[in-house]
Amino acid sequence: MLDLAPSICRQRLVIEAYPKKAITDQDIKKYLSELSVVIDMKQLIEPVTHNCEKFGWAGWIHWETSGAHFYAWERPILFYSVDIYTCKAFDPLAAVEFTKKFFDSDSIEYKEF
Repeated sequence: MLDLAPSICRQRLVIEAYPKKAITDQDIKKYLSELSVVIDMKQLIEPVTHNCEKFGWAGWIHWETSGAHFYAWERPILFYSVDIYTCKAFDPLAAVEFTKKFFDSDSIEYKEF
């Protein structure tokens, strides 16, 4: 993919894993706020969440330098996916390790773009 704006910092990270227990509204809000601190992002709003009976939980946080989306399923399996997009560089391994520990996941998959 051709970088159309090389003078603009853009960093993306997707993290996915299986949690040990179902993820709640409060878990998502706490996770997104604490993630902000771990990767040094200035939080502009409190995290927003929504539950859809068919698809599960979704959450979002807005940072001065972009934001992150969080998705959690209870069926067909316990599973979560995090999408981080920023215009400020951050340590992706710090985000991955924090996420793995926060949700007590045995293993975790991630990809940086």
